Parts: sequence; C-alpha cells; structure tokens
Amino acid sequence: MLTNLNLISCNLSSSPSLLLIKPLNPRTSIPKSQFAISKVSFFKTVINHKICLKPCNNLSVSAAFSPFKRPGFFQMYRSSFSIKNSENDVMKKSTTDESKLGNNNGGDGGDWTTSILLFGLWSGLMYYVFMLTPNQTPSRDRYFLEKLLNLRRDDGFEMNKVLVSLWYIMGLWPLVYSMLLLPSGRSSRSKIPVWPFLVLSCFGGAYVLLPYFVLWRPPPPPVEEAELEKWPLNFLESKLTAGISVAAGLGLIVYAGLAGGDVWREFYQYFRESKFIHATCLDFTLLSTFAPFWVYNDMTSRKWFDKGSWLLPFSLIPFLGPALYLVLRPPIVGPASIISNTPKKD
Repeated sequence: MLTNLNLISCNLSSSPSLLLIKPLNPRTSIPKSQFAISKVSFFKTVINHKICLKPCNNLSVSAAFSPFKRPGFFQMYRSSFSIKNSENDVMKKSTTDESKLGNNNGGDGGDWTTSILLFGLWSGLMYYVFMLTPNQTPSRDRYFLEKLLNLRRDDGFEMNKVLVSLWYIMGLWPLVYSMLLLPSGRSSRSKIPVWPFLVLSCFGGAYVLLPYFVLWRPPPPPVEEAELEKWPLNFLESKLTAGISVAAGLGLIVYAGLAGGDVWREFYQYFRESKFIHATCLDFTLLSTFAPFWVYNDMTSRKWFDKGSWLLPFSLIPFLGPALYLVLRPPIVGPASIISNTPKKD
C-alpha cells in the first residue's frame, strides 16, 4: 500500500485544492460501519469534485514514494508533457509568423488581383488614346512634333510656352522613374528586367511603364556593393543628378506658370482638339499619380520610412515632389535591405 496519496482537484473554484488521506495503522481495528461510511463519503467527494487522476496541462497527480520528496512517475510525465507542448507551441508560432511574413510580401492572390486591375486600366487607356481621344488637327500635331524635335527650321511661329514646358518635363520623367525603380523597383520573382521598359518610356511614357507594373513581383533582388560603383547605378544614385532634375523641373514649371492667361487658354484649346497634346497630358497625369507609390517603395527598401515619411505628402506634387525625395533620400549603404554583403573572392 502506498505511503500517502495526494489528489489535486481539477475544479479549483468549488473544491479544496488538496485532499489528504492519512495512512491506516494495520494494528488498529476500525468498525465496519465506520469504514463503510468513510468509503462512501470518499467516493462522493471524488464524484462531486471531479478529481482526475490523469495529468492535465497545469495539474498533476503525484505519488510520494519516499520521505525525501523525490519526483514520482506522474510528476516526471507532467514535466516532459509540458516541454513537448511548449515546443509544439513554438513550432506553431514560427509557422504562423512565416505565413504572415509571406502574406506581407504579397501572396499570389493579391498580386494577381492587382495585376488584373492594372492590366484593365492599361487596356482601357490604350483604347481611349487610340480610339476616343480628339483628333481634329493631325497635320498641326505633326507640325508641333517637328518643331519640338527641332526638325523644322525657324519659320517665325512661336510655340505655346505651356506646351514647351510640358514637352521637356516629359523628357525628365524617365530619369526620375529610373532613379526610383533602379534598384529598389526591380522584380525578383518574375525575372523580368526593368531597364527595357525604362528605355522605352522615353518614347511612350506611362503607357510603356504600366505593363511592367502589371508584371512586377517584389521584393527586389539584392544588390552587390560593387554594382553601386558601376553604370548606371553610380549615375542614378548621384545627388548631382537628382539636383539637376529638381532644378530643371522647377525652371520649366516656373516658365509655364509665368505665361499669360491667353497662353493657357490656347493650350486648353489644343488639349480639346489635338490627339498628340491630349495623350501627352494624360501621360503626365499617370506618371504623377504612380510616382508616390514608387517613392514609398524606395523609401521602405532603404529603411528610411521612420525618418523620411514626412516626404510622402510632398510626393503628391507633380514631378517636384518625387524629384525632391531623390535629393534628400539616403544612399544605399549599411543596413539597407537591398544590399548584399557577400564576401568577395580572393
């Protein structure tokens, strides 16, 4: 017979936490009636208080086999059981964290939904540009294009100042987008290079960049430190390049803003009649609309969001906002996530 038996109730709120049954002296005799009453009361207590002999998560039944209070079998079982449970909880938590991290990076469902929406936008824009935009003055559009490209000699005709400013700012937009998309806007999962779209954007603007936005799959691939010292990243990361872009864009906007009201009314009339000018204005609007997102993407890639988030509202200003961010952003060094610190081979 066991020396003593500790029974711990699983229902702590309605029963005593510990029931102790004292050992019986075999030499003493107990009347059968008293033994029967004790037996009945014991089993009633067991039933009423729901005493469980199996180890629970936080409770156990222990048997003390010696006066030195060595852990019994049930105590050892409880310890190993709790360790296994804790390991399982850690495994589940890590699995959950990994799944959350994958969702944050963008699941396939979210990527495809965004891509479908962007593709629908691009398709609608192309249909509108080729089929629905006004095309009342095709010969004048050709003449304006030749004048802006300096393919026609000076014939005494003065070009609209707002149109001239818009034309040259559209030439600066590909440089700004190149500085935003290289290297933080590159796609690692789709394996599609960004540079062909940037080169073609010099001629097609946002109409060429939108297909890349459809195919873009973050995160960007890591950048070798040696790559930052080579073309084109050394040019695109230069503060001098960013400063020239801001100065040129500011000068062109001031040039257009100082034009008189008659010049702006003339430009609005061109917008209503010319396919070339109408499509160019729409292109400028699209580039200005998508630029804040790529500013945010570049900012988070450089881990500068905490310090540079105040620039995000300024990025909504057409051209000047993104160009100002390029001047103030930190270089890709140190803890930036897109840097790869792989050791160089001897």
